[in-house]
Amino acid sequence: MSLDREKKKEIVEGLRKALDGSEGTFLVNYQGLDVETLAKLRHQLKEADIDFRVAKNRLLMIASEKTDTAVLKDHISGPCALAVTYDDVVMPAKILTKFSKENEELEIKVGQIDGKIIDLSGIKRLAELPSKDILLSKLLFSLSGVATNFVRVLSEVPRSFLNVLGAIKEQKE
Repeated sequence: MSLDREKKKEIVEGLRKALDGSEGTFLVNYQGLDVETLAKLRHQLKEADIDFRVAKNRLLMIASEKTDTAVLKDHISGPCALAVTYDDVVMPAKILTKFSKENEELEIKVGQIDGKIIDLSGIKRLAELPSKDILLSKLLFSLSGVATNFVRVLSEVPRSFLNVLGAIKEQKE
């Protein structure tokens, strides 16, 4: 009995550490998925650096206390799994939404980002956004365009001055 209790404490601590450092979490119902399909989902999420954890609901509720994931307590029922992201909150929404379209057994219940609940429609809208890397590259492109135009404007002043001097020289000759 004490070994089980110790193992449960380890599970709760592992979950709590994962949830403390997370940017967002998504709660899904995986009932009806076979092992092979669930392994495919785990693999896709792992490639995107997203943890996919299945834990007993009671342990999950205990681990989520005093974390942003605590807002999901009312939705933890039945067979639940948790997708935990530490960086890009768009990527798990994309993967889970696409996977649930291909496998109707996977039900996305709800998610949270920074302690705020996101319902299924919000998760689907989130999945339509570009990933963090694409948004950052667009921002960098925009910022580099501003710098390029600024340098072009600054270099135009001496060029115009030289053109005026050249015109004055031709006029005097």
